[in-house]
Amino acid sequence: MASQWERLLKNAGRWVGSFTQMSPTGEVLADTPTVVELTPLDHDNLMRQTITKQPPGEPPQETVLQYRTLAKSVLFLDNGAFSQGSMQWGPFSEFGAELGLIADNHRLRLVQLFDQNRDLHQLTLIREHLDGTTPSTRPPLQVDDLVGTWTGKATMVYPDLRPDDSYATRLSITHHNHTVTQTLEFGDEGPSIQSQGVVSGDRILFTSGSQPVQVLLLPDGVSSTCPMAITPRQPLFLEVGWLVTPTHRQRLIRQYSAQGTWLSLTLVVETKVE
Repeated sequence: MASQWERLLKNAGRWVGSFTQMSPTGEVLADTPTVVELTPLDHDNLMRQTITKQPPGEPPQETVLQYRTLAKSVLFLDNGAFSQGSMQWGPFSEFGAELGLIADNHRLRLVQLFDQNRDLHQLTLIREHLDGTTPSTRPPLQVDDLVGTWTGKATMVYPDLRPDDSYATRLSITHHNHTVTQTLEFGDEGPSIQSQGVVSGDRILFTSGSQPVQVLLLPDGVSSTCPMAITPRQPLFLEVGWLVTPTHRQRLIRQYSAQGTWLSLTLVVETKVE
C-alpha cells in the first residue's frame, strides 16, 4: 500500500484552471484564473507548492509553500484523490473541507465552508487540467444524468492511518414527478439505505434524515452534497461527486461522528450498469 506521501506525489504537475466562488445555492460570485504547481524536490522528499491567482484587472497573487510532512487534517487515496479540512466540528466555530478528485489529466476540487452560525456559507469549485492538455468540456450536471443503477467500489481511509478498507457498492437512482429516490447498498449482506429528495431547480433537497442535506448540481458534471445548516449532535458528511463520463462517476465523502469528530474519507468509483 502506497504511503500518504507517495499518494500526494500523484498530484505533481502544473495545474491550470480557475477558482469559482459560489453562494450556498450555486450562484457564481467570482471566477479567478489560477495556476497551481506541485513540484517534488530533494529526491521526492520535499514538495514545493506554488499558487498563482490572476484576478481580472489586478496583478497576479503568488503563494509559495514547502513541506516534507503532511498535516493530520489531510488524507490521500491511492489514485491521488484527497481531502483536507476541519478535524472537529464544534459550535461557534468555522468549519469546512476541501475535497479533491483526479481523472486522467484533470483535477476537480470543491471547498465547502460553514460559518459560526452553522450555516453553509460559501462553495469554491476548482477545475484544473495539466498544462499542455485540453481543458474539460463536460456539461453541467443534470438530475437525469444520475438516474440508473451504479455499481462500484468504495475505499475508506482513516485519520489514524489504520489499513484501508474496501467494499462493493450499489446505488440505484430514480426520478419521477420532481422526486428523486436513492437506494444505496454496501457489500454483499449490508442493509439497503433509501432516501427521497425533492428537485428544486439545480438542487435536490433531502429533508427527512437526521441531518437534512442539499445536492447541488454544478458545472463540469459536478455535484456538491452537504447540509445547508449543521444540526448539532448528529452525524454529518461532506461529499463531492464527479460525472467523469456519462457512465463513470467518482464520489469523495468526508464523514464526521455525532460528536463532530472526523472519522474517515471514502472514495467511491462507480459505473452505470443500466
